[in-house]
Amino acid sequence: MAEGPWPPPSRSAFPARAAFVLLAALFFALPPCPARSHEQGAPVPEQVGVDEQLGKRLPTQLAFLDQSGRTVQLSSYFTGGPVILTLNYYACPSLCPLVFRNLVRTMEQMGGLTLGRDFRVVTVSIDPEESLARAADKSAQTYRLLRQVPEPGNAWPFLFGSPGAVRSLARQVGVRYSAVGKNDFAHPNVVIVITPEGTVSRYLYGLELAPQDLKLALIEASDGKIGASKLVNRALLYCFRYDPVGREYVLLASRLMTGFMALVLVMVIGLVALLWKRERKERKALKPPPPAPGSSGQGYAE
Repeated sequence: MAEGPWPPPSRSAFPARAAFVLLAALFFALPPCPARSHEQGAPVPEQVGVDEQLGKRLPTQLAFLDQSGRTVQLSSYFTGGPVILTLNYYACPSLCPLVFRNLVRTMEQMGGLTLGRDFRVVTVSIDPEESLARAADKSAQTYRLLRQVPEPGNAWPFLFGSPGAVRSLARQVGVRYSAVGKNDFAHPNVVIVITPEGTVSRYLYGLELAPQDLKLALIEASDGKIGASKLVNRALLYCFRYDPVGREYVLLASRLMTGFMALVLVMVIGLVALLWKRERKERKALKPPPPAPGSSGQGYAE
């Protein structure tokens, strides 16, 4: 019997071919995933981002409505301590609530600083059609997460206002956002730390902030004036520096060694002074007393 030009396939080749055919059938059966193009309103990187404006003063004269419907000025929240500013929107279904929960957890883990006493959080909606009902609902959800904050509405207000006021504030702090649908916005995940005088001090990025980074940013914004121990705050500011590349506070080994050597020098000087004082006291105790008045100081034999 003559053999054909191709050898018959082996039994082991059939499972591989069957698997290939099945995968191909599944691939062509799946509906294509539509890409979000610029024409469909999807944000491009140039439309969403942060242009850091360190040292810029906020327009604290801007007026907004708070979660209770009361008209307020930004200046009313700058009354002694630094302010954490966030730009979000209250119809956000998942991302903004996650940011709020993470921020609450970060503040609880900072230690030494208390919301409402040492600093405030101010959230402003970027939605020009924001409603009082949504602001009240979002604030109530967040306040339930706060512990031992006597007046959460004053410690963390949820504001909204006119499109012009919102755009002016966002432009002043360098935050760029874009509408991507009805009641939907793309915006950067950033918190902005403001000094008590209303000046932009630091930008911190990400869905979840490191407690130490937020604490150091607040201490830096207050010039070390908040918290229970001002001396410890000054030491922290001396030993840590913000790294703009890594976007976090890093420990400066050189400053740490300098501080350690200074501490050792102070301890050595203190020890030498203590030993010198003790030796002087011992010498004074061993010194014979001076002769009594009227005495010649010499003995004689009868």
